[in-house]
Amino acid sequence: MRIEAVNLNNTIPVQENNKVRNNEFENMVKNYLDKVNDVQINADTEALNMLKGDADIHEVMIATEEARLSLELTVQLRNKMIDAYQEIMRIQI
Repeated sequence: MRIEAVNLNNTIPVQENNKVRNNEFENMVKNYLDKVNDVQINADTEALNMLKGDADIHEVMIATEEARLSLELTVQLRNKMIDAYQEIMRIQI
């Protein structure tokens, strides 16, 4: 199982077209959520394999903890994005 760092630097190109930046951000978020979903599915698969006798409890615990941490990180990122959106909406023009 490989653990990768989340790298948010230089992911959104600076261009005049907002649509391009929105698509880049949308794709980045979608890819991240797909990875989180894959980790969740892997944890479920490992649990089922343990029930069949094909996996060790250690593998299941590692997969489950990875899934829990990835979901927790996702929730925290969502909270930060909501906070940033609310802060932007409070700005008076």
